[in-house]
Amino acid sequence: MKKTTNCQLGDHCHNPRWKSHSQTIKFGEKPGQLNSYSPSFLDTNYTFTFNLDVSDVLTDFENQGFFTTFDGTKIAKADFKGFYIAGNAEPLSWDFVNLANKGLLLKPTADPNIYSITVRLNPYDAAAGEEKKWTLTEDISTKPKYKSNIPLIDALYNLSLEEAKKNIELDSTLRTGSKWAGVWTRDVSYSTYLAFAHLEPEAAKISLRKKVKRGRIIQDTGSGGAWPISSDRTTWCLAAWEIYLYTGDEEWLNEIYPVIKNTLDDDYKTLYNTDYQLYMGESSFLDWREQTYPKWMDNKDIHASLNLGTNAVHYQAHKILGEMSKIKGEPYQIYIDRANAIRQGMQKHLYQPDLGFFAQYLYGRTSLIPSKKFEALGNALAVLFDVSDKDTSQKVISSAPLTEFGTTCIYPQIQDIPPYHNNAIWPFVQGYWNLASAKAGNEKALEHGLASIYRAAGLFLTNYENMVASTGDYKGTEINSDRMLWSMAANMAMIYRVFMGIHFQSDGIHFNPCIPKAYDGERTLENFKYRNATFDITVIGYGNTIASFTLDGKELDKPFMHKDAQGKHTIKITLQNNEFTPSSIHIVDNHVALSTPLVSQQDSMLIWEPINGAKKYHIYDNGTLIGTTKNTRFICPTGAYHNIMVTAEDSKGYESFSSEPTIRYAKSIVLEMEAFAPKASYPFTNYNGDGFIEISLQKNKDIQIHVPVNEEGDYFLDMRYSNGNGPWNTDNKCAIRSISVNETYAGVLVFPQNYARMNGRTGDIPIKKVHLKKGNNLVRLHFEDWNHNMNVDDNTAMIDQMRLVWEVKWRKMIPTV
Repeated sequence: MKKTTNCQLGDHCHNPRWKSHSQTIKFGEKPGQLNSYSPSFLDTNYTFTFNLDVSDVLTDFENQGFFTTFDGTKIAKADFKGFYIAGNAEPLSWDFVNLANKGLLLKPTADPNIYSITVRLNPYDAAAGEEKKWTLTEDISTKPKYKSNIPLIDALYNLSLEEAKKNIELDSTLRTGSKWAGVWTRDVSYSTYLAFAHLEPEAAKISLRKKVKRGRIIQDTGSGGAWPISSDRTTWCLAAWEIYLYTGDEEWLNEIYPVIKNTLDDDYKTLYNTDYQLYMGESSFLDWREQTYPKWMDNKDIHASLNLGTNAVHYQAHKILGEMSKIKGEPYQIYIDRANAIRQGMQKHLYQPDLGFFAQYLYGRTSLIPSKKFEALGNALAVLFDVSDKDTSQKVISSAPLTEFGTTCIYPQIQDIPPYHNNAIWPFVQGYWNLASAKAGNEKALEHGLASIYRAAGLFLTNYENMVASTGDYKGTEINSDRMLWSMAANMAMIYRVFMGIHFQSDGIHFNPCIPKAYDGERTLENFKYRNATFDITVIGYGNTIASFTLDGKELDKPFMHKDAQGKHTIKITLQNNEFTPSSIHIVDNHVALSTPLVSQQDSMLIWEPINGAKKYHIYDNGTLIGTTKNTRFICPTGAYHNIMVTAEDSKGYESFSSEPTIRYAKSIVLEMEAFAPKASYPFTNYNGDGFIEISLQKNKDIQIHVPVNEEGDYFLDMRYSNGNGPWNTDNKCAIRSISVNETYAGVLVFPQNYARMNGRTGDIPIKKVHLKKGNNLVRLHFEDWNHNMNVDDNTAMIDQMRLVWEVKWRKMIPTV
């Protein structure tokens, strides 16, 4: 069957006489009204040329060195890389980072002011529709052999073993995917925890060693220059500890202990928000900003946000370090206390009793509110790691919105964002959700999740990274690859961790199979190696309660094998064929949330355009819901300090992302940084005062700023800066500095990358709350060992101003609506 795309290009290409090119489009101007058209379908492999008039851009580059876009953004000639086309119809893409790699660069024509590109729209490859089949070609005889009365599952397990073997590189590291070379911290860590700690422990060790530098875990390159904007490098701890639990290797324990300790100690000084008892930073694995954050949030906002999944990982990492410290006879209570504090913060600030699950993250600059979207991985980890108690865990699993084809990364979806994390199902995330469902004893959720994993692998005959939630197809996602490490790990984890119920702990293996009734039967896992022992394991029946557990024919009281077991043994587990604890499942249609309100300010009035489908709007002030309205304007409370955010609610009760915070305050102090350190001599522009200063590993490593205030209290501090050491979405050169107030350490200020090159332009950084005494205060901006970024050699930014804003105690006010 031919693939077709509905054509709505108006006069540009309407049936029956298709045109082969567009009218010339003026860059920077919104296209006018399209002429009338007759909706129809494009032929497959339809060739079309787009022409773009870029004369205004080139003229401004020549005359003033920059071009100003419709929203006021200035693009410097020095930053210009080319003109690209983006869109949501193949082969177009919204993956702005990789447009060049996708061949979407427009090129100059004979007219130097006209750039063009010819693309093949609605591409169709007849071979892609041919019937597929898979035949085992690799020798997997040394791996655990699984057999059951469901041949499809047996085959997909073997397929995953084969793909796992193919993903071991010549240097013995674990390849991320067929199309993704190299080792990525979170990918290999989540995969190792699921299956590779026992399937390929030596390859997993070598891979984890690749992600260590300066005795600390490496955060992969990413938003704003990597760590501390992205802060889920501690997934490494989960993997390293799981390898130890499996191998009992004391040398490995001694190797990983200082790495984990150094990393968590640095993170505590850098990321911990004492007001919320939570860690700052980007969502774990959901590291493509537009896919899970509102458009107004940039890297400074992401750094200041408090994410569910990332905090679940930090919580478990501290529990692990506490346990490791106990084993080694080192002080451990400090890490247990930090873990408990994170758990309390998650329960208090992220759990949403009215929804029955944990919120996606807290966001909003100076005062945070929850994003009430469901985040699958974070909620799964909260259940698996015991952030939630038993009753809450059961409610999380039963309340979570699950779509037809599986558990989406987030829910509801974001408007006008193509499938990748948004509107997508990831088998590895589904795997963690299935483990959580099994732990909570929710048979329906587990059965639904197993179907999601086996449907995808069975239809596509490989372990793809993701699939579109609305179609269940791998085609249509922005980036994808077959033979993905964490997808195959999730597939195999269903055998090891769910059907066979294998759980490694410091004293040995604990067994707790969890079999939905639909999967009733007998299943065996032969040649399963554990430390100095080898087991053949048989599980009979269904349910999640063990009727009997025998070792070499002898019944034991507990379903447990001690860590010191040796030799070859036969284990037989007979289940009670019991019904699981009565539970429900929340199946929903895939839903798209309303767009984010765009709020403008006119004197004391906030105004926004009506949002189609909105039933009402919620007004938040300083993190507290103070009212709802059906109007599209709001009179700001007077006096004091206000951080006002607006969300839109649809007919199903889902809230949109909040508007960008509107911050109103009574007083401020602005200090020019060149008054406290030598002025930089770079020929940059767009600064205030007489210039700006450079902070780097060579210059101004300790700046002392004298700040006089008339009254003691809490103040918000921010800085105008520029970090042009790389694009905002890649690289690893986020600048970091410690801040002390009157010789008391107050945390860090981060200066994320915000321009591709150093050019002197400035932007605010996350706001830091500090306490100042009446009179003169000494604020120090200084470099410490824990301020090293992932690049290590380059830790540079240009700073223009420091600003202090009064935080006056807020009194609850009723809005005028």
